Amino acid sequence: MPVTLFLAVLAALSFAGFQLGRSRAVASAGGRLSSLHSVPTYHGFYVAMWVGLPALILFAVWGGLEGSIVNAMVRASLPASMTALSPQEINLIMVDVHNLAYGNISSRVADPALLAAAEHYKHLRSIGDGALAVLMLAAAGMGLQYARQRIQPGLRARNQVEKVVTVFLILCSLVAILTTVGIVLSLLFEAIRFFNKVPPLDFLFGLQWSPQTAIRADQVASDGAFGAVPLFTGTLLIATIAMAVAVPLGLMSAIYMSEYAPPRVRGTVKPILEILAGIPTVVYGFFAALTMAPFVRDVGQSLGLSVSSESALAAGVVMGVMIIPFVSSLSDDIINAVPQSLRDGSYGLGATRSETIRQVVLPAALPGIVGGILLAVSRAIGETMIVVMAAGLAANLSGNPLDAVSTVTVQIATLLVGDQEFDSAKTLSAFGLGLVLFTVTLCLNIIALRVVRKYREQYD
Repeated sequence: MPVTLFLAVLAALSFAGFQLGRSRAVASAGGRLSSLHSVPTYHGFYVAMWVGLPALILFAVWGGLEGSIVNAMVRASLPASMTALSPQEINLIMVDVHNLAYGNISSRVADPALLAAAEHYKHLRSIGDGALAVLMLAAAGMGLQYARQRIQPGLRARNQVEKVVTVFLILCSLVAILTTVGIVLSLLFEAIRFFNKVPPLDFLFGLQWSPQTAIRADQVASDGAFGAVPLFTGTLLIATIAMAVAVPLGLMSAIYMSEYAPPRVRGTVKPILEILAGIPTVVYGFFAALTMAPFVRDVGQSLGLSVSSESALAAGVVMGVMIIPFVSSLSDDIINAVPQSLRDGSYGLGATRSETIRQVVLPAALPGIVGGILLAVSRAIGETMIVVMAAGLAANLSGNPLDAVSTVTVQIATLLVGDQEFDSAKTLSAFGLGLVLFTVTLCLNIIALRVVRKYREQYD
């Protein structure tokens, strides 16, 4: 059954159950709504849940099991010449069967066995869809009958509905938590495989990054050097340049909008400034590569400096412009959260507006501002496209902003592009870099949240 058709039928049945439950509750109370424990609307939701949830759970379970069951039955029906192949070859055959069943292009000439398997696959899917539709209607009907019989004035429908809503919210929270756990475990397991090939100390403190390794014994290639210090240095250099641009401009614009700008100007300038946050990073990369990098090179050459065509300065400046809205919006909200009584007390003591901002408002808002800056640093460390297009791919150990450097995120993207062999240290090094990057950004976020929480506890 198509998902859209299922949702439409399920919504219609649930709506019918809602109407039936509400009218049934009014009828059971003889029209005296005060005798009901819960309002008729909750009785309607109670019936609707018993109609929709069993069918929805059945559909979810069948959707998760149908593919494996049908594929196993189709594999069992294949000729002996095909079932004797390796698991990888059987998987390719099943891909061709699926393509033939859905009318897509197959990777091989369809022989009678594949055509028969595709027809068998479609037949099993149609039987499964029909059985699922019957079972869903049966589950919805039994749920309707059960809920209808339970409706009476003393039914605690509101409590039952709120329990279901609470369980749903808990499941939503668990999805986010389990996703985070899955990300951490996937990084950790692959990083452990990498550190089994490369010592962690050599990775964390090595001064040369050259991940090219020989995959075959007869292949001529480098032995590989996996010292990540040049990548850490390049990441820190570009992030420092970006924050040197974003923090002063963002903070000054936040002070102007919150303390000096009239309401009409603030209502116009703030949305325009926040448009920068919606521009795709690849657009910033184009600007950095086509405009900022040549500009930096020409200015440096006019001053007699040796400037690379792809420099950390160009990438850092453009990245800083991209991060300005993060610093500005967070700082603006934090400054506005400072109690007005602090400003009034300062004015009452004879301080000017600028003195009040410097000596009262900013010190009071400093913890929140620091937290916002740390979040912006995490954003700068994780940026990829601008660095790829404006700073280059060369992993140079240099603190000169006029040189070409590379970052951790750029190397991760480079190592995982195209067909890769996940048994080599070259590819697995991306997971080692990812684990380090994840750890650093996680620590920055934790510090920022702790600082902001301390600030909120002080001024809420």
